[in-house]
Amino acid sequence: MNKLGLIAGNGDFPLLVAAAARRRDIEVIAVAHLNETDRALEPLCQGITWIKVGELERMIRSFKQAGVLRAAMAGGISRARLQDSFAPDARALAMLARIGRFSDDAVLRGVAAELEADGIEVIDPIYLLDRALADQGTMAGPEPSAAQLRDLEIAFSVTRSLGPYDVGQAVAVRDGVVAAVEAVEGTDAAIRRAAALCGRGLVVVKAAKPAQDLRFDRPAIGPRTIDLLTEVNAAVVGIEAGRTMILQRERTLELARIKSITVYGYAGA
Repeated sequence: MNKLGLIAGNGDFPLLVAAAARRRDIEVIAVAHLNETDRALEPLCQGITWIKVGELERMIRSFKQAGVLRAAMAGGISRARLQDSFAPDARALAMLARIGRFSDDAVLRGVAAELEADGIEVIDPIYLLDRALADQGTMAGPEPSAAQLRDLEIAFSVTRSLGPYDVGQAVAVRDGVVAAVEAVEGTDAAIRRAAALCGRGLVVVKAAKPAQDLRFDRPAIGPRTIDLLTEVNAAVVGIEAGRTMILQRERTLELARIKSITVYGYAGA
């Protein structure tokens, strides 16, 4: 039986990857993060080790002891919680000193380099999920208006401009005005802030940073995204065709249709 090391963060993505791997008779050996990863991951794995964020040596040792040669990252870590849960070991501290930056992309690349230095290839888990990536054009909900398409253009332009600074992976626009740009608070808080400032009818986009390594840092939407957009009376969510994941695709798109939220795959980013 093949083995996959799963570095699990928060959200549904780790659960979907583990379940998909099991369906393919791939043994899942997970390293999960305390106070981040859903405990529902445990029964989907043949082995699981719970660590604090930053316990890099323990992560690598658990994979090597299990004979893992390939690993994938799935799910994020809440930046706002790092001050409470970050416990870097000596290997992590040395890696951070070497990379010289604490941006998400730099840290994830650093972790990947450490794994690969120990003979564990870091792969993109997207191949395990059927039809996971966004299509081009309207996938659910009403066709966007000309004004909403212009707002999408503005929002994606902002993401391209600010992405190198590790901000702006989610941007909300209404009637040509940028309402909010995601920073350390995370996507949900940024969207709620935009709605509080600008009211209903927001156009929201989620996008990768320029040169982002999609093996371990791929933007995604899912049912929770649609629930949040419904809560704040948003109108459109724009995502990058061929790059952004739609978690639980059928459920997400059906929910968007029911709630009249437009899901639009943007090809110009």
